[in-house]
Amino acid sequence: METEARQRPRARRLLTHPGVGPVTALATEVFLGDPNRFATANQVASYIGMIPCEHSSGKRQRLGKLTKEGNSLLRYLWIEATLHAVVKDAELKRFYRRKLIQKGMGKARVAAARKLGIRLWIMLRDEIDYEEFCRRGKLRQKGEAHAGMPDYNSGPAQAVTGSTE
Repeated sequence: METEARQRPRARRLLTHPGVGPVTALATEVFLGDPNRFATANQVASYIGMIPCEHSSGKRQRLGKLTKEGNSLLRYLWIEATLHAVVKDAELKRFYRRKLIQKGMGKARVAAARKLGIRLWIMLRDEIDYEEFCRRGKLRQKGEAHAGMPDYNSGPAQAVTGSTE
């Protein structure tokens, strides 16, 4: 499996993410196929079956367990890879711990696995490795990655005085 993963450029790119091994990288590449066929991250999560069932009536919306409509092997591999990735990736670890406190261990694992899967999809779609993914994430946190943002800071508020000069 490792030699096959190393021979495929897309799988090799996924191997740069901490916690992702050759089996997970190959399975993600094979089962997702062309990453451009998904317009949003929610579509990827839905395709894999990592979204909640919805039981709604009128104005009432009730979310249930996972739909599990997608590929069970890929869901399993993402959850297993998450257990290794949260140890090595600080941002994913923070997310996992927050969900662990809020929701409990099972839901925290699935939430972090969904986040990992979406990261892998982004890496495939944009053809970037983990280092570039992190660099773009830091730029986005600083606000530098948004198009149309002004390049200047408005600065602190000026004190208003009663004099009219």
